[in-house]
Amino acid sequence: MKLITAIIKPFRVEEVREALAACGVTGLTVTEVKGFGRQKGHTEVYRGAEYAVDFLPKVKIEAVVPAVIVDQCIDAIVKVARTGKIGDGKIFVTAVERVVRIRTGEQDVAAI
Repeated sequence: MKLITAIIKPFRVEEVREALAACGVTGLTVTEVKGFGRQKGHTEVYRGAEYAVDFLPKVKIEAVVPAVIVDQCIDAIVKVARTGKIGDGKIFVTAVERVVRIRTGEQDVAAI
């Protein structure tokens, strides 16, 4: 099993959710986050005053999936989340040793 963590632009969340559902992902966690990468934020003008926005709004999507569909899920995320502009985000894949569903006690693949 693998944990896929994708940091994407907020307006792409619904498309990514639909793409992952089409891959067979049955559950995911979505968190609103702020951060910066190579783009290092930007400046904005508000009521005539210019100020720096260092942390940009992003969305973190996390899903635990069987190892056999990881590449399919990554391809689906990249396909729908890519705008071709700076700040599209990143995808991280990490190994998951164990999963336990609290309600039933099911473990590993049966729990996801």
